[in-house]
Amino acid sequence: MLVSVIIPCRNEEKFIGKCIESVVNQTYPKDKIEVLAIDGMSEDKTREIIKRYSIAKLLDNRKKIFAAACNIGIKNAKGDLLMIIGAHAVYPDNYIEKCVSDSIKLNADNVGGDVKPVVRINNIINNAIVLSFGGWFGKYDTEEKEKKPLGTDTVFGGCYKKDVFERIGLFNENLKRTSDLELNLRLKRSGGKIILIPNLIVYYYPSSNLKDFFLHNIEDGIWNILPLKFTYKPLRFRHYLPLIFILTIPFNIWIYLPIAFYFSAKIAVFKKNIIYFFIMPLVFLAKHIGHGIGSLWGVIKLIA
Repeated sequence: MLVSVIIPCRNEEKFIGKCIESVVNQTYPKDKIEVLAIDGMSEDKTREIIKRYSIAKLLDNRKKIFAAACNIGIKNAKGDLLMIIGAHAVYPDNYIEKCVSDSIKLNADNVGGDVKPVVRINNIINNAIVLSFGGWFGKYDTEEKEKKPLGTDTVFGGCYKKDVFERIGLFNENLKRTSDLELNLRLKRSGGKIILIPNLIVYYYPSSNLKDFFLHNIEDGIWNILPLKFTYKPLRFRHYLPLIFILTIPFNIWIYLPIAFYFSAKIAVFKKNIIYFFIMPLVFLAKHIGHGIGSLWGVIKLIA
């Protein structure tokens, strides 16, 4: 079965090589893999790096947004299964093989693995940012447990049946972000099956400093709300929690801060480093305040 691997990218010179290498190293037969790198007219060395790999076909994305890149890839793909992966991540050697087998075995419309953030730069701030992922106040338990595939709302590095896009349409190019969430919401509401394979881990590189992390969360917050301007299908309730948080912050801050310091203390003990007790609250605030401010700005843009 031919699998088309679609890689939307723009200015990813630090990561695109690692991403493509992880595709090259797959256990799935190479003659059954098609790689389409959809570049948003990068201004760094991204395009030059892509051209080093004979397996990758470079296509232009002049609109420079994720949704447009996905649609270009879908229209040019020859595969029976279409896998849309992030350039900011690397994939285990068995990723394609496992996605293909589970797609067939479970008759899934979209199947993918779980995400584990990893540090770019081994310092306290970057480690603290990585530790903040996995829940409102992070996930730092390293114990790995065997888990079975389960139904979900969306997956990272999704492997779609090609006919999904014939049934529900393409990515919404009005959405600068969250177009993948919106598409999977359409898929789910049309009766489609989305499967998460918890023990199939994708390694993702998040922002490495507090400023970029804060700005990234603001942008995410904006695009949790702004899809309502272009579609009548709202995202899940959890996507609106940051807006509720920021609107009620005068009342909840006295509850929030002790909780933040409590989890910071647990992380400091887990990491055996007291500095995390002082750093983690700043990271949590950058995450939650950033998301909340972005969501509020999204509401303003929605009604303006």
